[in-house]
Amino acid sequence: MSGFYESYGRYKQYQTPSLSKKVIKRLDAEVWIPASCQAAHRFLELGCGTGQFLAYLAAKGATAIVGVDHDPELAQVIPETAKPFFQQGDILKLIEDELLGLFDRVLLFDVLEHFSPDEGCTLLKAVRRRLAPGGKVVLKVPNAASPWGIQYQYGDLTHKTAYTPLSLRQMAEATGFTLDEFYAPKGGSPRRRITEALLNGFLRWALSSPPDLFSANMYGILSARG
Repeated sequence: MSGFYESYGRYKQYQTPSLSKKVIKRLDAEVWIPASCQAAHRFLELGCGTGQFLAYLAAKGATAIVGVDHDPELAQVIPETAKPFFQQGDILKLIEDELLGLFDRVLLFDVLEHFSPDEGCTLLKAVRRRLAPGGKVVLKVPNAASPWGIQYQYGDLTHKTAYTPLSLRQMAEATGFTLDEFYAPKGGSPRRRITEALLNGFLRWALSSPPDLFSANMYGILSARG
């Protein structure tokens, strides 16, 4: 691990996350519905951070949940409803453990960019071996194809790889996956979403080579190739 991780908790200013109705609605739209999640699924979140999504899964009625992150400081801020599902450890080592079993949905939010291309390839190949039949991987990364994504990609010195929709598809192909879709997060007020849509529509018309996606961050859903 980079030496920057030694001060990562202070940099990120860890706090116990809230799970308001607004947050639940956003995560429904960003993850649960697009990835066709079900409460009966087995979920694995790699790099679970402060545990907001683990708490969200518990609120949705899921009970087969594993969340892992390398930073032991996170155990102090994980929400109470998520603590039974949290493990501290190296995700590259954990994912190789055959005793972990298989999962219907594997989640990596703001994780893949922390690995080099070769490390990311190794990680996703291991993730593929942990997928149950019909399983899916849901990723979220900064969108380096967008001018708005640079602040997220280069605002953290532990980021090693920048992804665009095109390079995310390349990574999927190299690791035995298909990139089923990529899409923008649903955050922001209705006014801002309308303003961004109008601005992005104008830029798409005005630029000779507009990006496939203008949002600062992007989600991708992967499924294993047969």
